[in-house]
Amino acid sequence: MFEKILIANRGEIALRIIRACKELGIKTVAVYSEADEQSLHVQLADGAICIGPAKSSESYLKSDRIISAAEIADVDAIHPGYGFLAERADFAEQCESCNINFIGPPSDVIRKMGDKSIARDTIRKSRIPVIPGSEGTLDSKAEALKVAQQIGFPVIIKAVAGGGGKGMRLAHNAMTFSKEFDTAQLEAEKAFDNGSVYVEKYISNPRHIEFQIIADKQGKTLHLGERDCSVQRRYQKLIEEAPSPFLTPDLRKKMGRYAIRAAEACNYVNAGTIEFLVDKDGNYFFIEMNTRIQVEHGITEEVTGIDLIKEQILIAAGEPLAFDQRDIKIHRHAIESRICAEDPDRNFAPSPGEITLYYQPGGHGVRVDTHIYGGYYIPPDYDSMIGKLITTGRTRDLALDRMHRALSEYIIRGIKTTIPFSMAVVNDPVFRRVGATTNFIDEFLNGKPKDFFNNKTH
Repeated sequence: MFEKILIANRGEIALRIIRACKELGIKTVAVYSEADEQSLHVQLADGAICIGPAKSSESYLKSDRIISAAEIADVDAIHPGYGFLAERADFAEQCESCNINFIGPPSDVIRKMGDKSIARDTIRKSRIPVIPGSEGTLDSKAEALKVAQQIGFPVIIKAVAGGGGKGMRLAHNAMTFSKEFDTAQLEAEKAFDNGSVYVEKYISNPRHIEFQIIADKQGKTLHLGERDCSVQRRYQKLIEEAPSPFLTPDLRKKMGRYAIRAAEACNYVNAGTIEFLVDKDGNYFFIEMNTRIQVEHGITEEVTGIDLIKEQILIAAGEPLAFDQRDIKIHRHAIESRICAEDPDRNFAPSPGEITLYYQPGGHGVRVDTHIYGGYYIPPDYDSMIGKLITTGRTRDLALDRMHRALSEYIIRGIKTTIPFSMAVVNDPVFRRVGATTNFIDEFLNGKPKDFFNNKTH
């Protein structure tokens, strides 16, 4: 087992990794930017090294500085968390060349599955349903338009690299295609330093369902059930739940088998996610693979009882999985609300600043993963997510009731947050009855009056 791990990340995921390491008896080293000197992950790790100024391009995205910190601290392994360098094949390759264990899949797998066009081809060859679209990348606008016309509008133009909704544009017809194609390329180039895109058929009003997979170095690959991530705004997930209220047992079984087949097709090792779109008729299509731990991994932990971060570390250290597929039991329902420093009444504008009062909810069936506290200053330099509120129950209704109660107890003063937005969604009768499709938020927000989310009655 590793003696010391460096955490190449910040915020709640850095804390989550520190806690898993402490339970495994592993020492931790945090890295931090100048803006994060007072962050909890710096205070709770066994050691900490400053790697640069606030700007992430000069700190958390500087792989050479992180590798230098790892060598100075003499660590056995690096855990990248999610975001930043987690899906950068060149960073994993650097770790490998320096004989530092990268807690994630091998660099060649990240490279293959990180390019969504190559990933689609790999999955298609394994006879897994894939959304109709282009074969390979499309650098020519004229060629891309021809493909779009062949598969039929509307279409989605997607960046082959990265995620988080960046470099994704919807084109309803040939008139708008040219503009959206240019915009997608520009966004992709800016966000991922890779402007390559491909085109897919747009699936109207689907569910976004992802399967958590885990694979050890001995060749055992399992899935830990699904998460429904359909509550999205601009392709960013806001509320997730497990299991999905839409999937039937038969559909869940079929998709789980395909998720395992997809992971095996690329010789996957460690934790990852196979993502599908599911239409109203139950037809499902592979869209991408995430070669890292997900933000929403906690709800899978809550419904299965398996600590995914610990499993990641054990697998990286060469340990075999201690359970089989038949041992995976989904014994309750879990809901997650992402808590962001944003103002829902101002089109979700970022709301950095000092937290003047902080009180988090508790009680049975409530989990809060966060790095903030009273007096903490939220810097404007990073993603706006400041925490995750998870509630569980024997039934979906009970988990939703607990989410309502927990949100009503959650007090964060000094900044605006998405707490009232999440409260309004979990109380929405349509969401409570049947869950959501990816169009739910657009329909939900349509016509909401100014200051709607300041009204604490919903």
